[in-house]
Amino acid sequence: MDFGKLEDIAGVDFSLPKVHTFTSKVLEKITNEHIARCFVGPPIWANKQWVGKIYPYNAKEKDFLYHYTRQFNTIELNVTHYQIPNEATILRWREAANTGFRFCPKWPQEISHDRQLIGCESLSQIFTTAILGLEEYLGTTFLQLGPYFEPRQQKSLYRFLQQLPPQFPIAVEFRHPDWFSNQAVWQETLQMLAELGVGTVMSDVAGRRDVLHMSLTSDTLVLRFVGNELHPTDFSRVDAWMQQLKNWFEEGLKTAYIFVHCGENLNAPELTKYWVKSLNLHCGFNMSPPRIQPQMVQGVLF
Repeated sequence: MDFGKLEDIAGVDFSLPKVHTFTSKVLEKITNEHIARCFVGPPIWANKQWVGKIYPYNAKEKDFLYHYTRQFNTIELNVTHYQIPNEATILRWREAANTGFRFCPKWPQEISHDRQLIGCESLSQIFTTAILGLEEYLGTTFLQLGPYFEPRQQKSLYRFLQQLPPQFPIAVEFRHPDWFSNQAVWQETLQMLAELGVGTVMSDVAGRRDVLHMSLTSDTLVLRFVGNELHPTDFSRVDAWMQQLKNWFEEGLKTAYIFVHCGENLNAPELTKYWVKSLNLHCGFNMSPPRIQPQMVQGVLF
């Protein structure tokens, strides 16, 4: 994830911002009893460098998804940002997935970026129909708005969300800084999303601290956490999240999807493992952490 990425993080204040007041109001309204669920995983499965690390040494590329879903319980599905999957692809994904796994597809860029949500009803219907074919393996979807999609286009966002199938799972990621700089606009936007039953996406990334807005509009959290190649702050930031997540789960948060980015993602399994073990310890989950094999180092001949 290049968005908000910095080469030098020495001067970054990684402390979590204050929780938005709207979040407390949303959580107060969640009255139904439920068992909280948490899903954590990296943003890709097709990483050849994971062979012999989290995939078997003899793993074939066509089987990477099968092995991925037995190490992690969710994925930020970026491939759908570039192409809507056909029925055969959806079936292949379902058949590869382990029990309890959740795919979280990103909306196509033709809808979110190229058309900016206008005149894309038929394309949206094709996408939603395809994605609903994941059935029990569908988590949430997330709509990443383009960097130039600004508050004056709020009505386009509303009309787009309004035409989706009832209870279709979706969270919106905002990137234009004007959404966050004007508190009245942001409050109005949060109210709109909550009324439509739509969630928000938070991004914890070094170079854009404003997108870590700490605003929930539903009982589901979608968090994109961007690490810095296992820098010590990666782990201290996870530690800081534990108390916040513990509070939110106790206050009524139902589901959390946490997508762990880490540079080129070679080290994403290690950072994801730390997330999973921390959530188990502090929030009472019983998720299986990824099993990372020791890497073979060529010996020295004497």
